[in-house]
Amino acid sequence: MYHTVSRKSVVRVPPDRLGENYNDVVSQLARGSLEGRLDSEGNMIVLIHAIELDGNGRVVHGDGGVFQSIAYDALLYSPVVQEVVDGHVVDVIEFGAFIRFGPFDGLLHISQIMDDKLDVDEGGKRIVGKETKRDIKVGDRVRARIISVSLNEKSPKDSRIGLTTRQPGLGKFEWIEEDRSKKSKKEKGEVAA
Repeated sequence: MYHTVSRKSVVRVPPDRLGENYNDVVSQLARGSLEGRLDSEGNMIVLIHAIELDGNGRVVHGDGGVFQSIAYDALLYSPVVQEVVDGHVVDVIEFGAFIRFGPFDGLLHISQIMDDKLDVDEGGKRIVGKETKRDIKVGDRVRARIISVSLNEKSPKDSRIGLTTRQPGLGKFEWIEEDRSKKSKKEKGEVAA
């Protein structure tokens, strides 16, 4: 789930950067130190903007840098169990597919793809249903539900997020559309009878 917040922080400006445009340097350093990291509440800081200096910088004895307080707005994302997300397939491996949604990749385990026996074609980067012949491959757009979340604070890219597409209204976008039109045709046929 995405949300925005206003926050404060402190950025250290090293002495060798003090001759540059101070506001630009503070903004660059703030983005570099905050974006792409998890905050203390488990939210990924996707983007910070509207960065403003909050008072004068402080110099600490024995450190040639300036510690500058800032105020900023942040766009945060936190994956929530049961949340429905749209993403695309970025990799297919022996035990499933990795789906990129927002700033995270989640694993769509082979047992959570569909109600069919599946063949994995690692070379072709696709998974195919034996009976339905439906396939999922790198680049496909997918709608999935988050079923488990385990965030890694030290390395957010190594977080583990489990996904499923085994429920109505979930799966590859083409499957969802096929199922809708089948249901619509069936309803029209029942109404006419």
